[in-house]
Amino acid sequence: MDSHSSNLSNQDPFIGKIIFDKYKILKKLGGGTFGSIYSAEWENKFYAIKFEDKTKYPESLLENESCIMNYLKSPYLPVIKMFGCNNTHNILIMELMGKSLEKLFGENNKKFSVRCVCNIGYQMMEMMEFIHNKNIIHRDIKPDNFVIGLNNKKKYIFILDFGLSKKYRSTIKKKHYPKIVHKNLVGTARYASINALGGVTQSRRDDLEAIGYVLLYFLRGRLPWQGIPAKNKDERNYKIMMKKKETSADELCEGFPEQFSNYINYSRNLEYEQDPDYNYLKNLFISVLNMYGFQIDCFYDWDTETIIYNRQNISLIQSSSIRNTNLNITENNKITNNIISSKNLNQNQQIQINNKQNQINYSNHNIQNINQNQLNNNINEKQINEVNKRPNNHCECCIII
Repeated sequence: MDSHSSNLSNQDPFIGKIIFDKYKILKKLGGGTFGSIYSAEWENKFYAIKFEDKTKYPESLLENESCIMNYLKSPYLPVIKMFGCNNTHNILIMELMGKSLEKLFGENNKKFSVRCVCNIGYQMMEMMEFIHNKNIIHRDIKPDNFVIGLNNKKKYIFILDFGLSKKYRSTIKKKHYPKIVHKNLVGTARYASINALGGVTQSRRDDLEAIGYVLLYFLRGRLPWQGIPAKNKDERNYKIMMKKKETSADELCEGFPEQFSNYINYSRNLEYEQDPDYNYLKNLFISVLNMYGFQIDCFYDWDTETIIYNRQNISLIQSSSIRNTNLNITENNKITNNIISSKNLNQNQQIQINNKQNQINYSNHNIQNINQNQLNNNINEKQINEVNKRPNNHCECCIII
């Protein structure tokens, strides 16, 4: 830590404090409109602690987040340890997670490979299916709200920040709440759906459309509506909405496999109460990977093993023209070196996979048109083996009044 950061830490009134007679605050991790978040330690274990100023939030977003995360009890969320309050702040203590996808994206020169994005997208679909089946929508999908785990969870992606989340339908009868038009956007304009930007009550379709924009952000490095000049927030949101309407799925996804365009069109065309076909969406990512001999394997561009793979793969491609390679995928969490099989592919279909470059020309490849109905019913269990190994998180939340 440099001297400037050290001085800031010394000035922070929370650093060094003991919360709930257990958790010693170590350092500030970040902050936002909700308040601040810190790392803390208790009995040689590390935690994240969120502080929310009571005077700024009479209706606590943090309490809402705690209740929803406790209700979900999902393996896709960090474990909640405790929610409570003191005279000035609401306090939420949870399992400490790793870096956000936004942070990792920046460290990777704002480029993620198609293979990496497909692995991310598949896990996001798993999360949304679980959360939506619990009658909850997130309403603030963005790269900052997805993080990687630590230690034995480092291969998995988790979702955070449920302060703006809510129920979208009744629990027993599964009846959607009425669709009405509001004046203000809930969420982040850059990734929000067209309907959400228009003030329409959100449902499952809006979470899915927002994920589509997040994935295209990872592929493209920048979205067409970023940096639009505006005098105020309302004007900015309106201009972003109009730009999204004007940008077709094909234009947005140009240069990438057609499955991404199919995803955007599908999510945009969902009705307010329509049940999304999560299997169809997951299979879009699987089909992209299968075209190039890959599969769902928790393979990420930021991972050390991925970097080693890239170097080895480039060396192999440069030293040999075409090779026949048998793909042997193990059932443990080790990332295997995958090389496209040339048994059923001609020479023109052999491509150099460089995960540090995301603008790949797919037009030169003879891509088989896969029937969508068949995709819905043909998820390969072996391909999701790694994702299914995700450790279960059991909530340990205690409400302190």
